Amino acid sequence: MANDLVKSFVQMCSYLQEPCHVARFQRICGVKGTFPDKATKPDSGQLDPDLPGVRRRAQQGGHGVSLGNGAAAGDASVSRVNGMQGDVTAGAGPEGADADTPRAKPLRRNSLTGDVGQEFLIHNKFLFYLFTFGTELGNEMFFIVFFPFLYWNIDALVSRRLIIVWAWNLFVGQSTKDMVRWSRPASPPVVKVEVFYNSEYSMPSTHAMTGTAIPGCLFMLSYGRWQYPFLFGLCVALSWSILVCVSRVYMGMHSVLEVITGFLYSLLILAFFYEVLDKIDSFYMMNHYAPLVIIISHVSLGLVAFSLDSWSTSRGDTAQALGTGAGAALATHVNYQLGLLVDPPLTSLPLTLPSVSTSLVVFSLLRFLIGVAVLLVTRMVMKALTIPFLCRLFGLPTDDLRQARQHMKVELPYRYIVYSVVGFSCVCVVPLLFRILNLA
Repeated sequence: MANDLVKSFVQMCSYLQEPCHVARFQRICGVKGTFPDKATKPDSGQLDPDLPGVRRRAQQGGHGVSLGNGAAAGDASVSRVNGMQGDVTAGAGPEGADADTPRAKPLRRNSLTGDVGQEFLIHNKFLFYLFTFGTELGNEMFFIVFFPFLYWNIDALVSRRLIIVWAWNLFVGQSTKDMVRWSRPASPPVVKVEVFYNSEYSMPSTHAMTGTAIPGCLFMLSYGRWQYPFLFGLCVALSWSILVCVSRVYMGMHSVLEVITGFLYSLLILAFFYEVLDKIDSFYMMNHYAPLVIIISHVSLGLVAFSLDSWSTSRGDTAQALGTGAGAALATHVNYQLGLLVDPPLTSLPLTLPSVSTSLVVFSLLRFLIGVAVLLVTRMVMKALTIPFLCRLFGLPTDDLRQARQHMKVELPYRYIVYSVVGFSCVCVVPLLFRILNLA
């Protein structure tokens, strides 16, 4: 009986992993590839046992699939315009494609190989923009905007605890990817609507993990602390999570199984961390040894993640999240020790949202715009200083920074230095600036 259940479970997982389900969902949503009628044998999606997956995919580039007009996907003569194009050359797309069908390319090139991806046809613009927005909810730029806005304008306690969950969630998810080592869904039949993360391993979906952990944790931390209907908060959290998860299938970046696994994996991690978040936050604030523990733990975890596989964007994202978490945690300790961290007393709970007024909106926008500008400038300056310095320190050429960053001795300290400073600035420096400018 047990063997039958295990066999059925394995068969179900194999079924959900098949790329044909991703391709079918894309067709239902109006995404059509520009694959040639007589496509070459598609990649099976299995890893070459003699060559690491990331390197194998980098050598493959964009699979070498030709566009319908005879130009190779990597040919520089093919138009590289991002976003929508109203003109579609007759015969350039699949059979029966309308001349008025919008034509698009992935918005960002692959961060490892430089591949810009293959053109595809969009028959449903609304779903294209909806799922593009959904997948952006799991990208760096969203978090560099969302966490600071929440910290500066709404609830500092909830924001700094969300950063803890986000950092650990990404570490566990990305590390699991590099241990499992499953390739992305095969193309064809899957259309790569996004190629930025195409060189990473794919099991589990870390977009699905963060897209579940962040709204789920936000709901659990804020309900009871703030006054709002339970069903409203639950619906917002579920809608956010579902949008992110489904968007990864739409983008052709994950199979159904990988998204479901990411969703369930995140719930498991969240269940563990939610019980200890208060203790972790209190330790960061009050313990005199907290700075040392923060630095050692976050750097050690980064070293573990970097030892799992050859260079890929997942390693950089892991170090980036851990660096941001370390910087925010150190800033929390500094704020508390200097008496700058004032959380509302328990007797004032639950909190109520203030009535919307012109002054409230203006002050919130000013804090947000000034603060994000400071963070972006900080990141830009730190990047410009750190990478060349590390290259000179380790005797590496500075003419190709992408190649230089593939060295662990450059990538790891670069990510930690830059994003720990960004995290520290978000939680400590920018709020101090607001006090100076009378914007607090």
